Amino acid sequence: MKTVLLITDAYLPEIRSASHLMQELAEGLRDRGYDIYVATSYPQYNLTENDRNIDYPDFVVEGGIKVIRIKTLPHHKVNFIIRGISQISMPYIFKNRIKKCLKKIDIILVYSPPLSLASLGGSLKNFYGAKYILNVQDIFPQNAIDLGILKNGFLIKFFESIEKKAYRNADVIFVHSEGNESFLKNKHTEISEKFIVLHNWIDTKEFDGVERTNEYRKKYGLENKFIILFAGVIGPSQGLDFVLEVAKKVEDLQDLVFLIVGDGMEKKNLEQIVKEKKIKNVIFKDFVSKAEYPKLVKDSDVGLVSLTNKNKTPVVPGKILGYMAAGLPVLAFLNKESDGHKIIRNANCGYSCENGDLYNAEKFIRMLYQSNNLKDTGLNGRNYVKEHFDKDIIIEQLIYNF
Repeated sequence: MKTVLLITDAYLPEIRSASHLMQELAEGLRDRGYDIYVATSYPQYNLTENDRNIDYPDFVVEGGIKVIRIKTLPHHKVNFIIRGISQISMPYIFKNRIKKCLKKIDIILVYSPPLSLASLGGSLKNFYGAKYILNVQDIFPQNAIDLGILKNGFLIKFFESIEKKAYRNADVIFVHSEGNESFLKNKHTEISEKFIVLHNWIDTKEFDGVERTNEYRKKYGLENKFIILFAGVIGPSQGLDFVLEVAKKVEDLQDLVFLIVGDGMEKKNLEQIVKEKKIKNVIFKDFVSKAEYPKLVKDSDVGLVSLTNKNKTPVVPGKILGYMAAGLPVLAFLNKESDGHKIIRNANCGYSCENGDLYNAEKFIRMLYQSNNLKDTGLNGRNYVKEHFDKDIIIEQLIYNF
């Protein structure tokens, strides 16, 4: 039996795309006979109310998956200096714990971001003689440069050197879209053969048999509303200030509401904007658990995805696939480079435009609001994701490269 170590900053009970992807991957590999370990940060962020203030064990076996939870310095909801120090120290803390817990590893798979964990993969590869696979989701430091977060020339060169070393040490580098593959091949021509497209996956079975119950509509007092749902991390890369601008433009649709469910460093700022500008059709709620998420989505009419146009990489938000799997029409405000536009267009499951394009954003909202074919539009997305992005299909493609 081969031993596989998954290294990820986020894992359940944290509510993030990364944690869901890694849990589903761990379960999929376990079901195929692999001995699975997950090394992850101690749960501190993006938790439901019920999951807060719990003393989680440092090592636990959950459904046959061995989870190592590692306490690190704060790295979310802190200033970028503290976050940088935390991420630089993270691989050393992870490495010490992993070496104490595992005597043998055959395959190491690292989820990045953060980039610092990608650098850990090469070190562990040499120590254990394992194959090192890197799954690159956000292209750092390029995305931080684009967002204006990283400006110091010395720091940019420092993180670019870490990036080059991490990529050089990896045996295979998976990226989640063709655009990301082209971007990185052009940037790292000397190792271009290492880059392979492995689309992000979704467990479509989670939505099988889930019907609208109106549970969340009643809980939030939205029984007779047309709900446009954004569910996820509320950070600077999401560009949700544009969503507030659009919401103000469609206030005449009195039964339409933007429901933003989640948390992040931009949440308080957005709540203040809503208060100051007296935007009446936007409400904020806390995260719901992974188990409750399908019911929340089913109680909504449209799934909203947003990325600021400051992003210059072809990133595809993971929540697109979740909405599609639930049979929900998708409305996306993305940077022009995002491959999410292509997915939505090919699936014929909704509308997308560039974040900041107020004219088309408003137009698409009104079209969805007035549509009599929302169910068919959502079904298009579900059929497409089952054919192209279902968990079992993608995991088999991954295993082919073991």
